[in-house]
Order: sequence, then C-alpha cells, then structure tokens
Amino acid sequence: MPIPVWEMYTPHPPTAGRNDKHPVSILWQDGRCTQSMITWYGAKKHEYRLTRFGRDFPFLNADMVGDLLVLVPKSIDEFIAYVLDYDEDIEELQSALGVEAFQNWGVYRNGAAIIETEDECVERLIRNRAAACEHFPSGEEFSEATLDIMNTCLTKFGELPSDAALLRALQTEYQLFQSVERVVCQNLIAGRLFKNIDEFTQAALTILNRRKARAGRSFENHVEHLLKLAGIPHKMRPSLGNDGRPDILIPSEAAYWDKGWPESQLFVVGLKTTCKDRWRQVLNEGRRLKTKYILTLQQGITGNQLREMQQAGVLLVVPEPLHEKYPKSWQPFLLNVAGFIETVKRHLAA
Repeated sequence: MPIPVWEMYTPHPPTAGRNDKHPVSILWQDGRCTQSMITWYGAKKHEYRLTRFGRDFPFLNADMVGDLLVLVPKSIDEFIAYVLDYDEDIEELQSALGVEAFQNWGVYRNGAAIIETEDECVERLIRNRAAACEHFPSGEEFSEATLDIMNTCLTKFGELPSDAALLRALQTEYQLFQSVERVVCQNLIAGRLFKNIDEFTQAALTILNRRKARAGRSFENHVEHLLKLAGIPHKMRPSLGNDGRPDILIPSEAAYWDKGWPESQLFVVGLKTTCKDRWRQVLNEGRRLKTKYILTLQQGITGNQLREMQQAGVLLVVPEPLHEKYPKSWQPFLLNVAGFIETVKRHLAA
C-alpha cells in the first residue's frame, strides 16, 4: 500500500520500530466481502500491507500480476474493490473517470489526480507531527521522526549517497524542530506577562540553549544511523579515562585497550558542526592513535588552518556538497562521508 497516502486507509502513521494493525471490510466485484487487515510493518521493514482475504480468494495468484486494483473508500474502515485484468477494461475505466494510471499507484478525487510532491509530503508530515506536540521531544525522538518522514515521502531516500542522505536528514530535522518550536513555545509564551526582565531573559535563554544542543545531537544521531546502515561496529561517546571521551570510537572500547589490536583498525572520530576553533579538542581524545578524524559541517576553512590540522594528524571528513567551500588546493585532501565509510570498512576487513 502506498505510504504517502496512509491516512486514507489506516489511522496508524508509519512509525519506525513498531507494527500496527487496522481491520477493514472490503466488498469485491464478485459480491464477496472479506474482513481484511492493513498492517504497518515498522519493526523490521517499512511498508503497509493489505492481507487476510480468506480461502479460495480468486484475485490473489500469479496470473493476476500486472492487473489493476481499484480501491474505493467508503470510510477508513470500509472499501469497495475491483480487480481489472483486461486492457480494454482498464482503458475504459480511465476514460470514464478521466484519469490515467501513470505510476505504480495513484489517488484520484472527482477524476483529478491528487499529486503530492516529495517536498509537499515532507512539509505535510512535519506540520502534522508538530501540531501533535505538547512538549519538546527528545533528540532521539526528533531524529527517529525525521527518518520516518523521509522514508515515507522520499521514494529513493534509501538509495541516496551517504553524503546527500546526511545533509537531507539534518535539513529535514531542522525544519521539524522549527515547527515544533513554534507550536510549543507559542503555547508557553503567547499572552504571557513576564514578572520581570529576569524571567523574560531566562525564557529566552532556555529557547536559545535548546537550539544549540539540538544541532549537535541531531548531527550525532544521523551519523550513527549511517554507521549502523553500513554495518560498522562503533561506540558513541565512550569514556576512555585519561584518554578522553571521543564522539565515536570504532570498533569498540575493548579493541582500543587491546594492545594486540592493530592501530590501522582503530578510529577515533570527532563530530563538530563547526571546527575552526574546536578541532584541537580531538587531539586529547584516543591518545593511542596518531591519526584522528573530524566529521564536520564547517563551510570552509583557511588553508593555514587545514595545514595545522594535517600537521597534527587530523583528517577532515566533509559532506561532498560542502567541498567547494574549501580552498581548491586542499579539496583533494578532504574525505567525503561515503569515502570515510568505505575506508573504515576496508581497514576493518583487512
């Protein structure tokens, strides 16, 4: 079942990590009525399925591949269904209704196709999520909701290169955060009379601090998602005692402390949304390793600063679309996210 129009056939949104069932009654063209089930599979997959048609159901066999299924909703619980197998029948239906089945699925109302672009779908789901918020979700909840939205609306999100996927996820989560902030803060502040300037300042600081914390946590969450997709073992923010607390340690703390573990299979990664002034922090993290990595969203650094990093054994990982912001002479020395992931996988497999 098409995910972008789930509200037409189930009350359950496409939420990752859970499965939900919605019973429906379907009257078919031969007069039979099935008590079927629309199930959202979000625990291991990401799809809606229509199942439970009963025994001897004539419209579910290998010979029906390529036929056209028409579902007419009477309500969210009740449908009328037709399966058309002859080209003439399909063409006649399309002509009578003034519609055209131009993709794998389509939604029509009064003969007009209801077409929603991917961006419109994202904006709609962001509005819906924000409207339901009475308080701020956690950073993890924001990131999970963002991935749900993109998997629902972007048909090829799972096929995007790591660099593009990371930037799109961060952009979408920022839009979601802004929408939630408007809803929640509006409810807290609108019409409120502050007792004094200190109370007003405190409210403003709370909003500003939340914004700062959100950006860093969002970056961490989506980078970790990419590592999981790539099957790279890692530990987020491990405590290494005197060796600091790096943002990411690959593959594990046990490997780091194992003196027999080759250094070529260990990676310490700092995550910095900006790193012009803070890149030196990574030098004190994971002291065992001479080479450190910083994955950053920094839009440009001077050649002198890049030279300092190189001399200190720091390699920069920058999403590919941001490479053009850096001095041309230094761009060949930058890793992109996909390149970093492949480097790690190659070294771990050696």
